[in-house]
Amino acid sequence: MDFESAHQAFMENHAARRLGERKGRLLRGHQYAEKLFLQQVWFPLFQQFEDLHPEYEVYDWNRKSQFIDFAYITPFGRFGIECDGYQSHVKDMDREKFNYALNRDTFLTGIGWTMIHFSFDDIQHRPDVCRMLLQMVIGPRMIRPKATTFSSLMEKEVLKIAWQLGSRVRPKDITDGLGVDFRTARKRLQGLVEKGFLMPIVRGKDVRYYELKDVSMAHL
Repeated sequence: MDFESAHQAFMENHAARRLGERKGRLLRGHQYAEKLFLQQVWFPLFQQFEDLHPEYEVYDWNRKSQFIDFAYITPFGRFGIECDGYQSHVKDMDREKFNYALNRDTFLTGIGWTMIHFSFDDIQHRPDVCRMLLQMVIGPRMIRPKATTFSSLMEKEVLKIAWQLGSRVRPKDITDGLGVDFRTARKRLQGLVEKGFLMPIVRGKDVRYYELKDVSMAHL
């Protein structure tokens, strides 16, 4: 499904499930910046909007209702995503609101949320940076050990190293980072290739390194 069709279905689905202020906030709050984030950052990575909730209502320590631009709620974590415009953010922000915004993020972090902020400028002009950062935060947590097996934990750690190195990783990076032998490191990397997370980069007859695949997150 192309982006426009997927986005229309996404918004119609959420609008049909809401009433009152929650529906009004969705229609008022989901505007150009939020749609651009989905088009340039989210959709190229995931190719769908499952588990993503636009204009999601949360409550602070005083049970005061607030809305975040997007909530990504999954079995492996809750992520709050905000698209911040510089002009409107600064214009509408006084000291009290600034303090509240910081405290709200800290509170949400304290109760289990991971908060992620992107500027509108980056969403518009540097979406590749936003995609990379989103992968760094969400990606390693998407591989969950089904029964806390050694193999699945190793794969998770290998992906963490790959993201930390800027998406390229060699067996030597794994041996240095995890203290395993070369054969084990190569086996884990090849396993992640088979699962669609990594792509081998070949020079001549040899694999020189492995590279993260942006589209891999869509297959999880």
